Amino acid sequence: MKRRGVLALSGAGLTQYVLQSTIAAPEAMASMSPNGTKVTVPLIASLEATTNALRHMDASSGSGSLAATSVGHLKILVRLLKHGSYDEARGRRLAAATADAATQAGWYMFDGGNHAKAQRLFLAALRAAHASGDSRLTAAALSFLAIHGYSVGDPRDAVTAARTARLGISDRDAPALKAMLLTRQARGHARLGEESPARAALEEARVLCAQGRGEDDPHWLYWIKPGEILGQTASCLLDLGRPAEAAESFDAARDELSDEEIRTTAQFLSRAATAHMQTENPDAGWGIAQEVLSLVDGVHSARLDDHLRSMLGEVRRFEGSTVARDLLELGESVMKGRAAA
Repeated sequence: MKRRGVLALSGAGLTQYVLQSTIAAPEAMASMSPNGTKVTVPLIASLEATTNALRHMDASSGSGSLAATSVGHLKILVRLLKHGSYDEARGRRLAAATADAATQAGWYMFDGGNHAKAQRLFLAALRAAHASGDSRLTAAALSFLAIHGYSVGDPRDAVTAARTARLGISDRDAPALKAMLLTRQARGHARLGEESPARAALEEARVLCAQGRGEDDPHWLYWIKPGEILGQTASCLLDLGRPAEAAESFDAARDELSDEEIRTTAQFLSRAATAHMQTENPDAGWGIAQEVLSLVDGVHSARLDDHLRSMLGEVRRFEGSTVARDLLELGESVMKGRAAA
């Protein structure tokens, strides 16, 4: 993935910020402003519902116009935090809603290619999560910082963020959340070429996922299933230069792909196609690549575009084949259409 924009923090600076945001004593949250909007439980619930609705739209059609919409939504929450009137309990819940919205807004920015702004939103989400007192939201923000690290920054930051998040929820009954964090850590290890710790983290994630959901697992982590662990394992194996194993793992995960989550499915299949084309039998990869190109119309995601370009780069290695040439022609047409959209 291309490095779009200058990253705000990395290395020791990022680590220091993360630690300060997770170990400092939570601030008091009551705000009884006489002229402020009264923050009621139904109001917070409606704002939480908006964040959830945007989350499901993203999995289907990509960030698209969601980035601007989510930032507007986040501004409402921030204004309520600054100028609203609420007691301690409602203040904590409002901070939690703000953390979730900031994390999602950062993700839409990231998916749209604005990596520097995405990181700033993830860091802001960390502060709001800490104010909420909910370590699961802190873990969520850190998990997205991990994605940022292994995708466009320093993979070592991904490992640090994931490990810090796991420490923060060590007392929680949340096997799905812990499994997700382990996959983020594994991706960082894989990008660093650290095969043994990557495989160890993935195996631990597999075992935790098999336990099912725990009492403290958050509702927004509905997508952690065995297929997700297999897919993340395949991505790690691809980064580690083991395409045959990666292709096998991608194939095993396909049964759990959702027909509704088109963007997520297209990204998964583009990596699967790449893995197959790096083996001694690329024909399966060509077939999957054609399937991917038929899916992406109407899905707006710069991150997906990066995966598509990488996939088509693999196809170009086989330009002597008529099938590959036809596929490249189709791919060129699809990418021109996406650039014009």
